[in-house]
Amino acid sequence: MKITIKDIGETTIDGPVTLLELAKVYKHDIHYPVIAAVVNDNLRELTYNLDKDATVKFLDMSTEVGMKIYLRSLIFLFVKACYDIIPDCRVHVEHSLGNSLYCEIMRSEPISEDDVELIENRMHQLVEQDLPIKKYKMPIDDALSMFKKAGMEDKVRVLKYRKNMFLNIYEMDGMKDYFYGYMLPSTGFLKWFKLKFYLPGIILQYPNRSNPTHVAKYHEQPKLSSIFRESDRWGHILGIPDVGALNDHIKSGKSGQIIRIAEALHEKKIAQIADSINKNSDQLRIILIAGPSSSGKTTFAQRLIVQLMVNGLRPISISLDDYFIDRDKTPIGEDGKPDFEALEAIELRLFNQHLTKLIQGKEVILPRYNFHTGKREYSKFPIKIEKDQPIIIEGIHGLNERLTESIPKENKFKIYVSALTQLSIDNHNRISTTDTRLLRRLVRDSWSRSADAKKTISMWSSVLKGAEKNIFPYQEEADVMFNSALVYEVSILKKYVEPLLRQIKPQDPEYIKAKHLLKFLEYFEPINDEKDIPLTSIIREFIGGSCFYD
Repeated sequence: MKITIKDIGETTIDGPVTLLELAKVYKHDIHYPVIAAVVNDNLRELTYNLDKDATVKFLDMSTEVGMKIYLRSLIFLFVKACYDIIPDCRVHVEHSLGNSLYCEIMRSEPISEDDVELIENRMHQLVEQDLPIKKYKMPIDDALSMFKKAGMEDKVRVLKYRKNMFLNIYEMDGMKDYFYGYMLPSTGFLKWFKLKFYLPGIILQYPNRSNPTHVAKYHEQPKLSSIFRESDRWGHILGIPDVGALNDHIKSGKSGQIIRIAEALHEKKIAQIADSINKNSDQLRIILIAGPSSSGKTTFAQRLIVQLMVNGLRPISISLDDYFIDRDKTPIGEDGKPDFEALEAIELRLFNQHLTKLIQGKEVILPRYNFHTGKREYSKFPIKIEKDQPIIIEGIHGLNERLTESIPKENKFKIYVSALTQLSIDNHNRISTTDTRLLRRLVRDSWSRSADAKKTISMWSSVLKGAEKNIFPYQEEADVMFNSALVYEVSILKKYVEPLLRQIKPQDPEYIKAKHLLKFLEYFEPINDEKDIPLTSIIREFIGGSCFYD
């Protein structure tokens, strides 16, 4: 049979061969360890058997898919080691933090630094043994019985809603578990990791895509850690620790209650931020709101304005998006595509001219960027502000001092907004914050920016690179952080985004990502009735119907 290997060449092979065996033959032609492969437009694990002509593209640890499979397999290794060292524990994989994952181990007594060292040593032992990670197809009823017997009620809650008759169960050294997505074939691949005791839990360090065979350095992020703890409290208030619990509430007719409480928590937090600004209103002239794409910055800014007006202030709002240069003049990134996330994509001179004039009490005609035409348009009516009117500026570069370097720091209040998902599929399967934001953007772009799902997904990697370069390095400089995630939002987005993703065909480069998102959406029961979603909700920025937009 003839195998065409993309970026390498063609070969003729007698008889069946696994992707793992094929990858070993060409390991000197590939810079980093191969994790998986795309075979005839479909993602496959390394255990997949090639038995006929095929086109193969290897995916190594420098790819998004490859790194996700590595991390998923590493989590399984970590969970297995935890159970080996502390048999009566429960492991919760919580959230990303400082280029790492924060995890907690539940048992009768708090874990110690010695426990963490023992778990790490056990992980290394399992890697050295190069144990197989086996996959079984199990009837769903048998899987539910198995997890119920093991006390894994979180898995029972979510898997009982699965429509399939069978589940793929993975086994490592006798331990069986369910994971959302593919795995590596053996523990020997998982060479790069470290554990760090981080009271009350553990930091699991792993490589990043830019340097896949070295463990990334952990960066302390106390403000981000604090906002995640706040999100955990919100989860307890709602009584929804995972997707299974959310589905239970939806199926029992409590979706309206979930929406109302989640929205009230948002409103209370925004009011608290407004109160903090009001206390220092004598010196604050600029309120800067920043965050990654699709974090809900625009709606947050409008809701903050309302709360500031309740406090007697009269703010005005400026969006950095309205200062985009014409689309055909957008700087080109390293990938050869337009880099809309670069600071240079903003007309900085014009922005600073307008800002200076406003602070000086002069009239300015503000622009409005037309995302359909890719050009700025201007209002017929100038605006002018008084000395007691703060200027709210929202955009991805809001925390970057280069944007407003002429304004003294004591005159600025910085807010970081991001959709920091507080929900997990189950204790071992976390939900990626970037995937949630992508779902938001897919829906919004389809109706507000004339972009189909294929186009939005094709741009997403450059959006993420832009965030890593232009946003995340500055997030700890914020005076306050706001988590814009809503526990119910994926159940709302589901009906909007599924038809968009199904338009992407197997031959399209975006198909693997679309298939991944469609599988993710299968875990969620939909909320079809939107009457309880207020017109001021952040989710309205993406599905439409917001009172803040035309």
